[in-house]
Amino acid sequence: MRAEAQQIASTSSFPEARATPSPVRAQMRPFLWPALVLLAVFWAAHFIVGAIDKPYFVGFLYGMGAPALLLLLFSIWWWTNRRIAMSYRTFGCLAVVLMGLAVAPFCHRSVLFGLATEGLPRAITVLTLWTLVASWTGLAWSRLGLLVALALSWAPFTLIRVDGLNSDLKANVSWRWVPTAEEEFLATHVQAAPGGADSDAHPPLVLSAGDWPGFRGADRDGVIPGVSLVTDWESSPPKQLWRQRVGPAWSSMIVIGDRLYTQEQRGKDETVVCYEASTGRELWAHGDRSRFEETVSRAGPRATPTFADGRIYTLGGNGILNCLNARTGKRYWTHDITVDAPAKVPLWGFAGSPLVTSGKVIVFAGGGSARDLLAYDAKTGDPAWAAPASAGSYASPQLLTIAGQRHCLILGDNGLTAVDPANGNPLWQFGAAMPGAPRTHQVHRVGESELFAPTVTGVGTARLDVARDGDGWKVTEVWSSSRVKPEFPDFVVHRGHAYGFDGPTFCCIDLAKGSRCWRDGRYGRGQVMLLPDASQLLVMSEEGELLVLAADPDEHRELAQSQVLKGITWNHPVIAHGRLYVRNAEQMACYELPVR
Repeated sequence: MRAEAQQIASTSSFPEARATPSPVRAQMRPFLWPALVLLAVFWAAHFIVGAIDKPYFVGFLYGMGAPALLLLLFSIWWWTNRRIAMSYRTFGCLAVVLMGLAVAPFCHRSVLFGLATEGLPRAITVLTLWTLVASWTGLAWSRLGLLVALALSWAPFTLIRVDGLNSDLKANVSWRWVPTAEEEFLATHVQAAPGGADSDAHPPLVLSAGDWPGFRGADRDGVIPGVSLVTDWESSPPKQLWRQRVGPAWSSMIVIGDRLYTQEQRGKDETVVCYEASTGRELWAHGDRSRFEETVSRAGPRATPTFADGRIYTLGGNGILNCLNARTGKRYWTHDITVDAPAKVPLWGFAGSPLVTSGKVIVFAGGGSARDLLAYDAKTGDPAWAAPASAGSYASPQLLTIAGQRHCLILGDNGLTAVDPANGNPLWQFGAAMPGAPRTHQVHRVGESELFAPTVTGVGTARLDVARDGDGWKVTEVWSSSRVKPEFPDFVVHRGHAYGFDGPTFCCIDLAKGSRCWRDGRYGRGQVMLLPDASQLLVMSEEGELLVLAADPDEHRELAQSQVLKGITWNHPVIAHGRLYVRNAEQMACYELPVR
């Protein structure tokens, strides 16, 4: 009996080489099933979660949390499994980690995040499957074979590059030796004269009817008045006037007369560019030595320029605030808002477009101090005032007048904050605090004193009533609903209804009740603008498809569609002077629209 016990013990110390492998297989098979079940669940969830509709940030958190949980549970099983020899457990663990560390220096920088979230689960899977194969076959060279198998699992990461992720967090993967869209643009681009020429010889540009002076229009509500589209695009499609490459950015465009302004990343320089709107010809460019880049959305500025009184105001991804001559690009003044606040650069970069009102330019800096909102003299750049708001926000400050009082509103992780734009004095704050929540939306007026605000009281939408209360203000929640869960695309409001995106699917909300009228049309996380004169919705899908929908609360109706861009498109479209302007991180185009 003692001899038999010694034989069983010796055969259970896998994976040392054995003369008779069958006892090893018999002893080992029952003790690998926990890891196999764990991996089966992980990979099944990986593909299922990737295929279903889910909130963007749920997917983001799942993508980081699931590999971490797999690593934790697998490590517990691996190090407590006494039926596998300690020497092999140590060897396997070191092989996985050291092989990954050895590969990392040879990978493109865009892949490093994926080494943890994608590479490590694959390596753990290879380790488990190889252990299973070795236990069944009794291989004498199991450790050498494990090294080879792990090398093959890690090696492909050295060959690829990730050019960002879409809103479903699916990576856009390319061979690393293929030039990026930015590199192709820089290789062929001939830059116009840099901004900075003397502007005294020419009068300043002025705002005129049909111009588009700021992010989502003059009122930041996405409304394009005076336009009614012909929707028979089979016989009268949009006519392309020009198309060209641009530097990466998620900025939108503004149009003043025959000049178009946007922001781009051009290598190491963050650039404000002025184009001739009718031809796409570059007129001037102003560059700052700054580059913002992160794994999900890649490189480039996020905010949109603002025009006021002959000047262009821009905020870069790292917090550089510029005031430029709109005609020539000459810089009048500049500030680094991370220093003035002080504040750190947000995870996805500064995204709020400057607001110019009453001789002041207002920007959101965040940081959680008494200087979250900063105002500067629009002419001189001198600091005007600072006010507390929220630690973080990706929304833009906007101006509304309620009960005769002008409000500067900003939606952030402390809720909705209102201050007096003249002096920064706090007026009121309302909503649920969600520290770290990436609130991104603009607020919409739905009555003389009522507002529609996505995500202000949590995950969902709400209607608020704002009224004077003696010397102060009283904000009351009329209703809140979690039926529609907005993410980063904005809404438009038309005749008592809101239209926008609930995740990747378009929807309509009854603003009187807070109920959802319909949810239909999968356009990814795109953008929507309103043509109120024709009750039409202009939708730009995430894949670059332009659609015209009926602004109809009774049903979802597509009236026209055309593919106008290729690639991920999160930038807001613009219609100015009868022309449509669209762009993404790779290209920009101009179309003549069929109008009534």
